[in-house]
Amino acid sequence: MDIVLAVQRRFGYVSDQAIDAIATGVGRHPAEIRQMVSFYAFFDREPRGRCQIRLSRTPISLMKGAGAVASAFADALGIAVGEVTSDGAFSLDWTSDLGMADQEPAALIDMRMLTDLTPAAVPSILEALRLQGNLASSTTDADHPRPTLPNESVRSRVVKRGPLLAGPTGGGTAIEAALRRSPDKVIEEITASKLRGRGGAGFPTGMKWRETRKATGTEHYVVCNADEGEPGTFKDRALLTDFADLVFDGMTIAGYAIGARQGLLYLRGEYTHLWRALETRLAARRSAGLLGDAIDGRAGFDFDIRIQLGAGAYVCGEESALLESLEGRRGTPRERPPFPTEHGYLGRPTAIDNVETFACATRIIERGASWFGGFGTPQSTGTKLMSVSGDCTVPGVYEVPFGTTLNALLDLVGATDVGYVQMSGPSGEAVAPKDFGRTLAYEDLSTGGSTMIFGEHRDVLDVALQFTRFFVDESCGWCTPCRVGTTLLAREMEKIVAGRATQSDVEAIDSLASTVARMSRCGLGQTAPNPILTTMRNFPALYEARLQPGVFMPAVELRDALRDAIDVQGREPVSPAN
Repeated sequence: MDIVLAVQRRFGYVSDQAIDAIATGVGRHPAEIRQMVSFYAFFDREPRGRCQIRLSRTPISLMKGAGAVASAFADALGIAVGEVTSDGAFSLDWTSDLGMADQEPAALIDMRMLTDLTPAAVPSILEALRLQGNLASSTTDADHPRPTLPNESVRSRVVKRGPLLAGPTGGGTAIEAALRRSPDKVIEEITASKLRGRGGAGFPTGMKWRETRKATGTEHYVVCNADEGEPGTFKDRALLTDFADLVFDGMTIAGYAIGARQGLLYLRGEYTHLWRALETRLAARRSAGLLGDAIDGRAGFDFDIRIQLGAGAYVCGEESALLESLEGRRGTPRERPPFPTEHGYLGRPTAIDNVETFACATRIIERGASWFGGFGTPQSTGTKLMSVSGDCTVPGVYEVPFGTTLNALLDLVGATDVGYVQMSGPSGEAVAPKDFGRTLAYEDLSTGGSTMIFGEHRDVLDVALQFTRFFVDESCGWCTPCRVGTTLLAREMEKIVAGRATQSDVEAIDSLASTVARMSRCGLGQTAPNPILTTMRNFPALYEARLQPGVFMPAVELRDALRDAIDVQGREPVSPAN
């Protein structure tokens, strides 16, 4: 992965010659390298613009004006989205969520993040890019820092801190506390706290660490999942910006507990702008004796952390797909069992946890399981970091105790006249106002943190369609139910949104969605129908209002189906009446 990333940065694309050279260098068949390169959004097989402009396209970004920003770039460059300028200097494309829902519209330009864009800012951005030339090759060159572009500013946006984020931001206190216990006692403390995975699945962390520790094998690994690709989620970005040591302490404690010598932080490609600062923190920790050999003076406790950059693939947030990517392959989910606790990275026992989970583990070892259990509910202990965006006064990261009602969260962020809330991103649930009294907890409204707020004036079904198209783009293509099913769902949803569907179409899409959810191989396909299923359940009247009387309606308009032929011939078809 690192080799291909370097080639992409140096040449702007990965040629056949480069693939052959890489294959020879690593002892793999060129077909394996070609397959891997074709999988990731940030790898190009053909030359694109020397400067690549990728604009975030999500319901939130479009609400905030991304369409106008895209038009401004297109007009200034003289090209349409998806094209390259005639001199090869610029390419302009849409991309999936960039993890900037609190600062949209956003763009990734040569792996540099620009936020809060406006059409008026476009000329100065392009002027700066022309003056600087192609700077992609120096993305990670610490000796040659690049001038800052207009709007190149990413804020962590932590609005409300609770017990997790209050106090020291890491630096070894929790590690000292861990070393005063045996590894088994550390795991017992995590288990007693009832800490559950903060990525959304909610698996008990203590159980995962115990299973990894007792698994057969001399080499164990700790993996931090920082591939925060769920649209509307950015809490992990904030943690890695302002609380990186809290996360690294947690990874180190996990290494001590499970008997690992190596930790890996898988950082999504969209967060490349965090890479240099994180490497600086790791270097400082090594100098302070908090990473490397004999950590904190404890002979035999050797542990270090390596950062692995991703290259743009939502499915790599799924833990087994992440492992495949870590090993330099396509991020295709694995069959399970075996589970990563037995057969993970490089086939060794591996504990994979979310960024927020490791931060929680640090606080638990530092302050105790009973302290942690004093927040939240009996089944959902502690607090939860919520990424809040959309139609609210103050978007950002909010730390609230589990058991907080959705209504209370909406009041906290200044959201009024709310039409619905999309919890846990597209893969989660569309919550109607009648259910705003539900509580944020694993036993009620489970969430990975993404909270997208849509006002009463927003089109619920159009947003559901946009989310469905997102899953079409992000499917890994491995299994037919997901690869084909998501495409069919999008087509049916387009028909409903356009007002060309009947009740039979609604029944058909309901059946298809259930099949895709039941038959798909991994979590992506299993949750891809959720935008449709949950809006059908919670907003049935909106579907009914779009339906035609019970007569047959074509899936597409004839004129739309013939559009390519009409454009080629340069004339409209003659109607039968003429």
